[in-house]
Amino acid sequence: MSSVADADRVADLARQVVADHDPKKVPTPEYLAACFDAGLSWVHFPEGLGGLGVSRGLQAEADRILQGAGGPIPLSLNPMGYGMAAPTIREHAQSDELKRSWLRPLASTEHIWCQLFSEPGAGSDLAGLATSAVRDGDEWVINGQKVWTSLAHRARWGLLLARSNPDVPKHKGLTYFVLDMHAPGVETRPLRQMTGQAEFNEVYITDARIPDAHRLGEVGNGWNVAMTTLMNERSALGGSGSRRGAGTISDAVALWASRPDLQTPVLRDRLAQLWLRSEAQRLTAERSRAAATVGGPGPEGSIGKLVGAELNQHIYQWCMDLLGPEGTLYHGYGMDVGEEDGADWRGPVQQRFLRSKANTIEGGTSEVMRNILGERILGLPGDLRADAGMPWKEIPRG
Repeated sequence: MSSVADADRVADLARQVVADHDPKKVPTPEYLAACFDAGLSWVHFPEGLGGLGVSRGLQAEADRILQGAGGPIPLSLNPMGYGMAAPTIREHAQSDELKRSWLRPLASTEHIWCQLFSEPGAGSDLAGLATSAVRDGDEWVINGQKVWTSLAHRARWGLLLARSNPDVPKHKGLTYFVLDMHAPGVETRPLRQMTGQAEFNEVYITDARIPDAHRLGEVGNGWNVAMTTLMNERSALGGSGSRRGAGTISDAVALWASRPDLQTPVLRDRLAQLWLRSEAQRLTAERSRAAATVGGPGPEGSIGKLVGAELNQHIYQWCMDLLGPEGTLYHGYGMDVGEEDGADWRGPVQQRFLRSKANTIEGGTSEVMRNILGERILGLPGDLRADAGMPWKEIPRG
């Protein structure tokens, strides 16, 4: 648990950063780099690596001051970096020097990160992936294809899970790497989705080389490293804003306030129910953060991810119901619109409605989340797994 002294220290450092680097006046990378140097990027990380070694629950106090002064929400600028890469690097990179070399430009958002997990033949069954990693001296040669890779077209680095041993069961033959997305043999192709945006990508990897120093964790232990990534991903996806009324519910409240001509008692009651559900989710996430110390999230993060994904869809469905026929007035956009002109990168509410349909798929489907909660939290019997213990190369694949 956090102490009063720790809380005061965090608050004082946050105020000092704001005083020395006014987020409304200095470039965002400079401001976020100052947050890293002050230990406010992830307060539970070790000192020198963007943290202070204090309780994770004190991050909310730092964010309250930093964002209250007009600072950006870093997770929205580098979601895979902040939400997934940083905790994985912190726990599994081979040296503190390497950790810092990755973490500081990640925290400043100078380097965007992506996650190279899913494949055309291995979506929800992540352990069944086929991308190969073959050792060649002090390097690894990678061949395969990844898909649904968000922000790969902008990423400098990627978190890569690959198969280093096909002769053992599928969970045991995986090794985890950091891939240079600008390296020879790495090709990114955009996939345009129903919003009109090309946020997702497919990535082709042909004889790309990764130094062994960029391996995270031990050879063959990639599944356990991937669990660090996935637990943090689900915690990030399931987390709501630390302020009351923050998060996606604020979009619905703002839309309601702006359109008195469309208000009805039924819609008002539905909005009140959505607000209550959002507040319950926020408080649950707050309790989880307050109870955490310097460790990472566990399978409980699946609760927030499951609830948050489905709640987002209900919120934006309500927005469409409020707008009525106006909800169909959407014409799409290019994948870079909003990145330079100051517009909200999430686009109009119609776009957010369409984008929310992916929430129950990305980061693990709602069905997978329910299995995790049932088996790992409630202790219910697991699903039948016909390929358990079978060498990966002997598992039938379509």
